[in-house]
Amino acid sequence: MKKSDIIAALSEKENLPGKEAFAIVNLVFDGFTRALRKGERIEIRGFGSFSIRNYAPYRGKNPKTGQRVEVGSKRLPHFKVGKELREMVNGSTGVNIRHAGGDRRG
Repeated sequence: MKKSDIIAALSEKENLPGKEAFAIVNLVFDGFTRALRKGERIEIRGFGSFSIRNYAPYRGKNPKTGQRVEVGSKRLPHFKVGKELREMVNGSTGVNIRHAGGDRRG
């Protein structure tokens, strides 16, 4: 699934013009990007969580030449799948994906 597929699905399901669906999807993705840039964790109940992992510099090896190279420190996004999504993908639950982690106010 691509970003354009998400936009098309939102547009069709919610009867929105394509430009509005595009703006909504971009707003969500931009929010995710800003939060991760700041080092914040993003948790989507029933789906999973995104966070940043920090990796220390290390001495690596160029696989083509065998030469030793210094690899600098880096920050990379990490996704941890949620229990409900994992169970749905593995077919071990009858949880309806539309309600997984949904409203629990009563």
